[in-house]
This record gives sequence, structure tokens and C-alpha cells, in this order.
Amino acid sequence: MMPIFGTSILSFIPGWTPDGGEYAIKKTAEYGFDMLEINLPTSLDFDAKTTQKQLDQYGISGRCSLNLPANAHIPFYPEQAVTIIKSALDKVAEMNGDFLGGVLHSAIGTFTGNPCTKDEKLIVQQVFTEVAAYAKERNINLGIEPINRYESYVFTAAEEVLNMIESIGTTNIGLHLDTFHMNIEERNFYDPIIRAGNNLNHLHITESDRGMTGEGNVHWDDLFKALAEINYQGPLVLENFSSEITELIGPTSLWRPSKYNSEELAKGSLLFMKKMVAKWYDNPTEYK
Repeated sequence: MMPIFGTSILSFIPGWTPDGGEYAIKKTAEYGFDMLEINLPTSLDFDAKTTQKQLDQYGISGRCSLNLPANAHIPFYPEQAVTIIKSALDKVAEMNGDFLGGVLHSAIGTFTGNPCTKDEKLIVQQVFTEVAAYAKERNINLGIEPINRYESYVFTAAEEVLNMIESIGTTNIGLHLDTFHMNIEERNFYDPIIRAGNNLNHLHITESDRGMTGEGNVHWDDLFKALAEINYQGPLVLENFSSEITELIGPTSLWRPSKYNSEELAKGSLLFMKKMVAKWYDNPTEYK
């Protein structure tokens, strides 16, 4: 058994539309991936049943993620956050899906200028206690993605998410990690994976400069060694960006032209992920 090789809609389109979504599904299959992560629009204007039919037609699986909008930043607007997360879970259920990941803890770019307070952490925990129960009734697991300090102050490292999961004590909340954010916030790429163990349920594979995997500062051997040790079987989801998709330049801060177009990034990174899995899952003793 090996991890699942996936990519994000952001490899192809800046945001979900019915036509764009079908294009992303087609390209995901064409490039040789097994799975597509669908970043749900915050409007939740999303035809889940048609999308699932298209995924089936092209022979790939789908997973959904959601990034909370500013008007659902949990410490400020817990009720709005509960509403939108539950609505997203309904969309996942319509697709017969079993997972919702993403930046579910806070709105990207919303700050107070201070660290997350005890009261704010309690509000976040209360929200996740409620939405986890709602998800459990639908056999759905949540994956919470910590992001770097320049994008959030709520959860920026694996340890913070894992501590909350342990406080709540439910079995259907997991950790969604991203190597771009880990490169900024974690001390290394090995320990957080080992610490997470079975709680790791989704992983974004992204180079330190959002470019071609293997050409930046991410310590890939440490990462894949840890993944093999915990026998991670979940998705490895490519999330790198090309300035060729002009609508993503601002949101992803791509101020310099990309060296590669989106097709080169997708195909080259898929090959890299497969090589790393073969190296550490199939022949680990040769490298230890």
C-alpha cells in the first residue's frame, strides 16, 4: 500500500466554476494523478452531484477543502463559521465523500496583532466540537491545516492542532499539513509527522518557493522517511503555482515570473513524488 497521488484545482484554475472544474478534472486524469482536491468556493455554489459524476467519468477520486472567509473567522464570528463548515460538510456528503480539509480554523489574513488568546482558543475548540459531531453523523473526517504566521495567528504549527484534537477527544478530526507552511513554522520535517501519526489525514506537497518540488529548501528525505515510518496511506496533494494562471499571482504572492508553466509543474512534481515514495516506502533500508 502507498499514498494516493493527488493535485489541487489550483494547479489548473484559480477558483471553482462548473466549466473550470470539469477542465481541472480532465487535466488531473490526463497528467496521471489519482485524485483532485477541490477547494470549495466560500459561496458554496457548487454542484456536488454533477462534479462526482465527472470525477467518476475520468476515473479519479475527489476530496474537498474549504478556506474560511473573513466573515467566518472563528474567534470573531463562531456562529457564521459553524454555518459555513456545516454547509461544506453537506456538499461533501452529497458527493459521498468522507473528508473536508483546509484552513478551517481562521480566515487567511485576519489578525488582531496579538497571539491567539485562551478565550479565542476556547471558541475555536467549541466550534470544532460542534462541527466534528455534525461530520461524524455523516461519516466525514475533518483535516485542519495550520498555516504560516504571515497568514494566520490561530494555528500555525502541527502541535497546536494536535493539542486541540486531543482536548476534544473525538476520532474524526485530523491534521492537514502543508510543506510550504512547515518550512516556515516547524523545526524540521520529520518530528511533526511522527508526532501526528494516525492523526495525519491530508498533506499538501509544496516546495519552499511554491515551484518545482525538489528544487527548493524543503527537506524531502526527512519528510518521506517520516511518512513511511507512520505508514501514511493518505493523499499527497500537489499544491504549487505557476504565474501562468494570472488570477493566482496576487493571492499566492507570485511576484516573480514562474520558471515553469502549470503542466510542467504538475508532471514534474508528480514524477518527483513517485520517486520519493518508491525510495522511502519500497527501499528504506538502502537509505537509512
